[in-house]
Amino acid sequence: MADRKIYVETPRGKIVDVHHKDGTITMELKWNEGFSTRMNKQFNNAQGFVDSECIRLMGPYTPMQNGILVRSASLGTKIGSGEIHQVAPYARYLYYGKVYGPNIPIFEKDGETIFGISPENGQLVGFFSPKGMKKYPTGADIKYSTSKHQRAGKMWFERMKADHKDAILKRAAKYAGGNAKK
Repeated sequence: MADRKIYVETPRGKIVDVHHKDGTITMELKWNEGFSTRMNKQFNNAQGFVDSECIRLMGPYTPMQNGILVRSASLGTKIGSGEIHQVAPYARYLYYGKVYGPNIPIFEKDGETIFGISPENGQLVGFFSPKGMKKYPTGADIKYSTSKHQRAGKMWFERMKADHKDAILKRAAKYAGGNAKK
């Protein structure tokens, strides 16, 4: 992850002579000494707020079975970096919503887990894709459960952003010492 802190640097002072028909005006331009320190702090606080708020607001849009995918955003993100990383190994597949294979069916029969392709093997409970084997898109869309998160589905960051962007920007602008413009 990149350290993407925002740094504002102020230029050195400058003396400017302005020639006018009535004479010459000499000006010295100086930056406020605390400007860059104050702005750096405000901009970086705003970025930290945006990162944290996006992670928080993404939760209800993120598919959830046991909570690992939702928590992986907090675990994989350096708050203030401007990048959200979900570190669960299956996050990318779920985010884009396409089924990848090969997929080997998993059956349960008499309390035993069986991998195979025959319906006589018991009740189908899921699919398994071997680790280390190259995956290929099957052309099928993932069907998301909404039993734990009603808004769960693909592209959860983009859908959250569409719903909450204005509110996030408005609050981030306050952290940065300004106002959000439309």
